[in-house]
Amino acid sequence: MQRKPLRGIRVLDLTNVLAGPYCSYQLMLFGAEVVKIELPGSGDLARHLGPDADLNREGNGTSFLAQNAGKKSIELNLKDAGERRLFEDLVRGADVVLENYRAGVLDRLGLGWDRLRSINPGLVYCAISGFGQTGPMSQAPAYDQIIQGLSGMMSVTGTEETAPLRVGFPVSDTVGGLMAALSISAALVGRERSGEGCFLDLSMLEASLSAMGWVVSNYVISGVPPVPMGRENATAAPSGTFFAADGPLNIAANRQTQFVSLCTLVGREDLVSDPRFADREDRKTHRAELTAELNTALGRRPALEWERILSEAGVPAARILTVPQAIESDQLAHRGFFTEVGFPGDPQRTLRASGNGVHLDGAPLRPPGPPPVLGEHNAEAAELARRWLVADIPRPAGASLVPTDKD
Repeated sequence: MQRKPLRGIRVLDLTNVLAGPYCSYQLMLFGAEVVKIELPGSGDLARHLGPDADLNREGNGTSFLAQNAGKKSIELNLKDAGERRLFEDLVRGADVVLENYRAGVLDRLGLGWDRLRSINPGLVYCAISGFGQTGPMSQAPAYDQIIQGLSGMMSVTGTEETAPLRVGFPVSDTVGGLMAALSISAALVGRERSGEGCFLDLSMLEASLSAMGWVVSNYVISGVPPVPMGRENATAAPSGTFFAADGPLNIAANRQTQFVSLCTLVGREDLVSDPRFADREDRKTHRAELTAELNTALGRRPALEWERILSEAGVPAARILTVPQAIESDQLAHRGFFTEVGFPGDPQRTLRASGNGVHLDGAPLRPPGPPPVLGEHNAEAAELARRWLVADIPRPAGASLVPTDKD
């Protein structure tokens, strides 16, 4: 049986929709016990989001089901004094509090960082927001598409004719959630040494810019503004999307040896000695001509055949799949990326829950159960708070395991 590295870590998750739930889903896969604190009666907004109207009405929207397997659900109204006290009881034994309210919301409820660390000095508190807790935009509302636009991401997506375009999935939410999970994990390691918790102020805008890597660094270092290049890779040629006999094919012959192999395998050895394509910079300058020559040669075989021929020779190449094709690939099946879990509230149905691409000691990380029904664990809340105060792993020296006089 896997001994997951976050076993025994307790997370109170007050987040909605994607960035926060995606973060806590990663922590859960690594072994943390995650309790969702949800608004009574309605819960996480994601329960009502997705393409299936019936599931949305049930509170089982696909957006929720995708990110919340293996968690518990407790309904609490944090504006109610009695329910705030129960929340504080949970905080005493928690390791992490995760929230994605607009900056200052929990402070106004009397449950901000200063209050919670007075209850539990070892607490790691992570606040995810669009722009961070400070600055002129800290109170502005933000969704993924807003962040994509403000980060410059949309300006480099598509072609010069079609940009700006939204990336086809909520990448800023996802990157924000990943950065939050990384930050929390780092903070927990640091707490083992110091016994002190900390406050993590995560800006989705800044996390997105950080993830944009070369696009940002090329400009801040070289001063050359990036432009949308559609299917092409700005750093090399031939590197981008090409067309085989039956459809598109990605090829990334970024190294000289790969370029030589590609030309040889498609029967165009002459391109290697063509002065227009002599080296990387020449090929970038004459990208359009090179692409046209290669497309003519690649049109003689289907994409899957080229994928096999080129990959076996060390030239990165692969078909462009639809999402359904990607999900049903042999590679994902071999790796056990999806796990069949129960469907919340319906034992006759199952749900495919995704992993995160990590194998621990040779096995994929899997959720232990289905997403929770709203309030499924309400009756366990008080007992959960008591259990969390008696840790089954050593707690950090600074963590408060019993109420203090001022509590």
